[in-house]
Amino acid sequence: MKKVLIAALFSCVSFGVFAQQGGFLGSEAERSTTVVQAKEQKDEAWVILEGHIVKKLGDDRYEFRDSSGTIVTDIDESVWAGQNVSPEDKVIIEGELDKDLNSVELDVKTLKLLK
Repeated sequence: MKKVLIAALFSCVSFGVFAQQGGFLGSEAERSTTVVQAKEQKDEAWVILEGHIVKKLGDDRYEFRDSSGTIVTDIDESVWAGQNVSPEDKVIIEGELDKDLNSVELDVKTLKLLK
């Protein structure tokens, strides 16, 4: 009897272990902005862009393009997470703007390949 009670108790308590973390499930399109709008934001602003990575500029630097224009991005190897992306693939990138006197660059923190 005691073993059955202990087994029942452990099974009830362990259900929480299998619960996944939740969060907000909003539309990416609602939160994304355009390259032109992003360039107008302040330094260190967090932006989300939807478009295409069109070419590699060297090291971790890439040119990103959407319907409004282009921006230079810095995408570390870890951000790619094993994904292969071609210029034809549409992606969502999120990151922090790095504005200098004469240039604007996006330091990408996440990259999501859209299917």
